Amino acid sequence: MNYQVRYTREAKEDIERLYVFLLERDIQSARRAKIAIVKAMKFLEDFPFACQKSSSDNPFLREMLIPFGNSGYVALFEIEDKKTVTILAIRHQREEDYH
Repeated sequence: MNYQVRYTREAKEDIERLYVFLLERDIQSARRAKIAIVKAMKFLEDFPFACQKSSSDNPFLREMLIPFGNSGYVALFEIEDKKTVTILAIRHQREEDYH
């Protein structure tokens, strides 16, 4: 079963923020990070239930670890229904919390 992956405005802003952060330091790393995130989101089209549940009581609210370099990123998403996954936020693993 394929899910449509949607992004909230906040999630799109997170991706842009993370990309700009790396772009200011290393263009190649920024490109590789963006590719890693996009590739991970493609995984959610088929396997959203393979990701760990978030700390909330909602079993459809989940987190996906996205490896990159020595750490990586974490995507918070919700399985909306049988056809839709919504990316709510993305952060670097070393950040305190979602923005």
